[in-house]
Order: sequence, then C-alpha cells, then structure tokens
Amino acid sequence: MEHILTSSEQHVATITFNHPETRNSLSRQVLEEMLRAIEAFSADPDVRVLVLRAPGGSNVWSSGFNIHELPVSGRDPLSYNDPLECVLRAVQRFHSPVIAMIEGSVWGGACDLSFVCDIAIGCPSSSFAITPAKLGLPYNISGVMHFFNIVGPRIAREMFYTAEPISAERALQVGILNHLVSVEELEPFTYGLAHRIAANAPLANRVMKEQMRLLADSYPLRTETFEYVQGLRRLVYDSSDYQEGKDAFLEKRKPVFKGE
Repeated sequence: MEHILTSSEQHVATITFNHPETRNSLSRQVLEEMLRAIEAFSADPDVRVLVLRAPGGSNVWSSGFNIHELPVSGRDPLSYNDPLECVLRAVQRFHSPVIAMIEGSVWGGACDLSFVCDIAIGCPSSSFAITPAKLGLPYNISGVMHFFNIVGPRIAREMFYTAEPISAERALQVGILNHLVSVEELEPFTYGLAHRIAANAPLANRVMKEQMRLLADSYPLRTETFEYVQGLRRLVYDSSDYQEGKDAFLEKRKPVFKGE
C-alpha cells in the first residue's frame, strides 16, 4: 500500500489516509488500496470495528474525488462500478461498525464516505462540504440518499445547492457528527469508543448493522422514476458546464457557468 496505512489491534482495525501531496484525495489508486484493505479486514474474523482516519495534525481529512480523474463529458462520473462507488458500498456492507475519525475538512466524495460510516467523531477543525454544484457535476441517486438518511432533505438541499462547508458545531447539531471533542481528545475518545463496541457481542453487532443498512435502503423507487433521474443527470454530464467546472478547477480560477 502506497497511499494508505493499515493496522489492527485488539479487534479494532484502522485505515489511515497517507497521501498528503494531494490532501488525501480519493484517487483511483487510493480507492483501490482502500478496497483491498477493506476486503482483507472483512476476511479477518478478529476484526470487530474499523476506523477510517487521516494522520494526526491533518488540516484536510480528505479533499474528495481526484478532479484530474473525472471522465470526459458524455460519461457518467459516478457510475455503479467506479472505484468511489465500490468503496462506499464496501464501507456500508462491512460486516462490523465503521467509525470515521474526522480531523480537518472533508470535501466532495469524501463527505459521502464519512456519511456512509456508522459513526462519525470530529474535532473543532472538522467541516463538511459536498461540492458537485461548483464543478457542474451531477450527483447520483445513492449519494443523495446517503445525505437524506443522515441530515434529512432540508439540510441536504442546502449542502448541495450552496456547496459551502458546514462547521463542526453545526455538523453536530444536524447529525453529521455523533460526537465533537477537542483535537487532543479525538484519538483517545475514538479508540475508546471503538474498544467498547469491540467488547460487545460481534455477531449481534454485525446482524444489527445489516438490519439498519437494509432499512436505510428500503425506499421504493419505480423503474420509470429511476430512468427519469438518470436522464436528468445525463443532461448535466453532457453539458458544457461540466467541462467548464473541471477546467476552472484545474486552472485555479472561478468557473463561468452558462447553464448549457
């Protein structure tokens, strides 16, 4: 593993982002390494809790999907088999509870990643922003539902429409964070909670996690509605605004969106 670190001790496994050069962006390589690590921990019966974190002292937990790797216009940037979607499902379906230990800001797809974890613990430097509107990017149905399930439709709409960060204090108020602690307490608090969970019956926790996952995913969606939403999304990733969003980000300038 080049861009993540892994460890396991006393039934608690850890995946640590380790690519500061890109502010721990979710590049294809990072995501593929994460997927391999999650699969390895899934096969280890000794693992009862998984912690996702950045190194201590990080200003950015993860800057989100690597913009350089977005596909060209005309291709869905968040299709079912893309690495980010595979990692999100792997976290959701991991056999045991997953804790996001958040130090620093969380952007774009990394915000989605933190939302699919079972528990999130942050410190005052934590913030959360979902930014497809700044890139001309159409978010997918499953991703929108992750936000609806955590913060509800009103806060989700505000986050998507404004693409502005939510502070740690507000994140606690709206349910993004389970706990908000000082940066000095963040690691001992997180691992203290992880070890308390690991001391409980692992089979019971695994069954309850799967029950809650299925219930959270139980919203009915007619085939016609799904196809309609996919058609709407295609209007966006076929648009000139999508290309403009990517170009502006890479050129470090403010995008000029024309709605076409």
